[in-house]
Amino acid sequence: MAKRSHPRRGSMAFSPRKRSNRHFGHVKSWPETDASEVRVQGFAGWKAGMTHVMSRDLNPKSNSAGQEVRVPVTVVEVPKMRILGVRGYKMTPYGKQAAGEAWVDAEQISEAFPQLFRRLHNNAMKTHDSQKHFDALSSSDLVEVRVIAATQPHSVTGTPSKTPEVMELGLSGGSLSDKLDWAKENLGNEISISDVFDEGVYVDAIGVTKGYGWQGVIRRFGGKLQSHKNSKKRRQHGNMGDFGTGYVRKTIRQGGQTGYHQRTEYNKRILSIASADDKSITPSGGFLHYGEVNSDYVLVKGSLPGPAKRLVRFRDATRGSDKPQHPYEITYVSTSSKQGV
Repeated sequence: MAKRSHPRRGSMAFSPRKRSNRHFGHVKSWPETDASEVRVQGFAGWKAGMTHVMSRDLNPKSNSAGQEVRVPVTVVEVPKMRILGVRGYKMTPYGKQAAGEAWVDAEQISEAFPQLFRRLHNNAMKTHDSQKHFDALSSSDLVEVRVIAATQPHSVTGTPSKTPEVMELGLSGGSLSDKLDWAKENLGNEISISDVFDEGVYVDAIGVTKGYGWQGVIRRFGGKLQSHKNSKKRRQHGNMGDFGTGYVRKTIRQGGQTGYHQRTEYNKRILSIASADDKSITPSGGFLHYGEVNSDYVLVKGSLPGPAKRLVRFRDATRGSDKPQHPYEITYVSTSSKQGV
């Protein structure tokens, strides 16, 4: 008799499936480039919702070449971020470790961000000589330089929180001394999404998915329902493993936390970058569970992880994309109501 087999139901990846430590993603690595000019490699914004655009297909090999096609896009509100400090990393037997950091003046921080003290350590709020810390970083044997930036949620009406989020942003291009000089020159300044990314480029989107709380094994892993003739339960797996092990293996699919996990989606294309002065993207009645978009925003092709109001981080694409970067022409952006009427 032939062996009866089938593909496994559900994925065992991303284990353990536990709740994220924070409501926005953590960037674990920044790609290295050979660019000669120093630039920031990441940005952050709030997911507002989805709409669609009509784009002219300029791919000559496409079946719809020259025609208008409907493309789903995600609207992300990206107000300007402010650079608060710079941090240098050195290589140790245990990997990269922080060698030192320099912060902008405390008075300038408190004036720009009244709620920033909720995020920073007390030492960062104290007045210190930034030049002294820059000299210490210049004399250290650094392998990487990153800037410390903060979001400005007070310019966003879609999220109730007005407390800034502080995060690291990678720097690419130039030497380590060039990066330190660039960080020193731009310390305390604002940067916009147009200073980091261009229209049409591919980026990685890091976010925290929508949370569903505790769910059973059928919902969590997509298992098969038991037969109606099962003596116990239908929404339960058949067994918990072999007898010889003596304990339940961690690879056995069981119920638990579902959603609210950090996920990275690679090679998402930015179709449009618009400033707050451009035509409003807000649909009639506002975005569901978000409201109006009053700051700079970007249109990203496809969907992004997480619900509305969740902070999404962007970085330079780390994987080479096999997708041909054909030009496109957006002819229409839908601002019709998303209220279901």
